[in-house]
Amino acid sequence: MTEEFNEIDSTANESGITSGSKETGMFRTKVAASPLFHWGNNRRFNAYSDFLRCRFGTRLQKLSVNAGFSCPNRDGSKGRGGCVFCNNSAFNPSYCEPGKPIRIQLEEGKSFHAWRYRKSLKYIAYFQAFSNTYAPLDVLKARYEEALNVPDVAGIAIGTRPDCVNEEILDYLAKLSERCIVHLEMGIESCYDKSLQWMNRGHDFECARRAFASADERGISTGTHLILGLPSQSREEDLMQAEILSTLPMRTLKLHQLQIIKGTALEKEYTLNPDLFRFFELTEYVDFVIDFLERLSPDICMERFSGEAPPRFQAGPTFGMVRADRVLQMIEKRLEERDTYQGRLYRKNR
Repeated sequence: MTEEFNEIDSTANESGITSGSKETGMFRTKVAASPLFHWGNNRRFNAYSDFLRCRFGTRLQKLSVNAGFSCPNRDGSKGRGGCVFCNNSAFNPSYCEPGKPIRIQLEEGKSFHAWRYRKSLKYIAYFQAFSNTYAPLDVLKARYEEALNVPDVAGIAIGTRPDCVNEEILDYLAKLSERCIVHLEMGIESCYDKSLQWMNRGHDFECARRAFASADERGISTGTHLILGLPSQSREEDLMQAEILSTLPMRTLKLHQLQIIKGTALEKEYTLNPDLFRFFELTEYVDFVIDFLERLSPDICMERFSGEAPPRFQAGPTFGMVRADRVLQMIEKRLEERDTYQGRLYRKNR
């Protein structure tokens, strides 16, 4: 599976974006007319792709990079083996190899995506594999700058953990964001300490709160990931996380349904104790995501609603051959049928 920066494709419904524009910063900014919802168009959720297109006036294509970093729960500083669900090979594109120069990975990424996204004019280098702030600052600077020196790369998205950022790194990223796009993606996967411990994350939720607050103080754009359907928490607890996440000062959210990936500790647990797991059926998942959206702050942009992995990596129940773009279409149709929208039940500071 490959990832792209605007993973929720705004072409599905652009009726809220008009041809009006104004010049600002790096790109031409489109202006929404006759907005229906809080985010300025008539789509029923706040799509990150729409936000980016409106702000920068062009499509931004994400190109994954494997820069050869590790994680503190892999190298022994906090633990061994990594998170129970993690097998980077399941989502790392074929052109991403840690021994290959970042420049080459990005150029090959452009070619890889060219047949599908012919209108991409600018790119985001997505430092995706493992924890991409887990190194000395001089190493980080060298690898980020190598990506930014590639033609048509307008910025970077950095996948990492909330316990792998510090004041020095955040100060640097704040300065860097003054000249290019910087998006800091700090995965947490759950808002509950019991689940973070079960997943072998090596940090608690309070650590995440501090990291997001520190980034926000510096004006750094941030996002996170959440796995729905973990055996360590109930459906009610899954749903309550919409309200918890709404208290964090972040820009984007990616939702993933629980998947069992081969070669992970989670696969071993599932093999030994399958009765502990309850997986979403597809139609159930669609309605559950909408219940979640209704409770989520309308200020948070949705970057993805479901996860994918190639069939050869799957070791448990899946949505079959249904791809993420089809799940998105089903969610949009169901939002219409239920006549609801993101944030309908959200109450600030409740």
